[in-house]
Amino acid sequence: MKKILIVSGIVTGILLSLPVQSHAQQQANSASGKPAASNLKTTRDIKIISSAGARALADACSAWAEQNKKIVAMAILDWGGNVVESHAMEGAPMNAIDTALLKARSALRWRRPTSETNKMVRSGENLAPTFMHDFPQPGALPIVLNGQVIGAMGVSSADGEKCAQAAIDAVFNGQATTSAP
Repeated sequence: MKKILIVSGIVTGILLSLPVQSHAQQQANSASGKPAASNLKTTRDIKIISSAGARALADACSAWAEQNKKIVAMAILDWGGNVVESHAMEGAPMNAIDTALLKARSALRWRRPTSETNKMVRSGENLAPTFMHDFPQPGALPIVLNGQVIGAMGVSSADGEKCAQAAIDAVFNGQATTSAP
């Protein structure tokens, strides 16, 4: 019995010391006949919303709201869901920032305006946002630049998407869109 355990321990040790390639590496090697380490893209360039850009979005949305006699709160998130800026206009309800943040997170996760997610939920086409604790209420937009989602903006108002769109258009000079590829 001891000899079997010793032999199995030696075999296991030998197997663990052998180099193992990932499935992707095996496929790359078999396709090209040589290691693909030089072809592997180990990083990627991403765009992020700067603090100044987020502040400009908040200011532009506030200007739109004042012009349209609305009192809103807003939250701007970066591509990873981190709050870069939040702002509540004087007189906004105490839950307004939370509402804006929940909307922004939903727009970012689903990579679409929350009004579209709301329609999907209401029609029964996709109920996942409800059990994933999202807030699929109209009022938030993803911010897409050069085909890449760089963040989202949520606004606590029935006209939140109009406010966010006006801000995105003003700050990004029409270069950013609100629909992911």
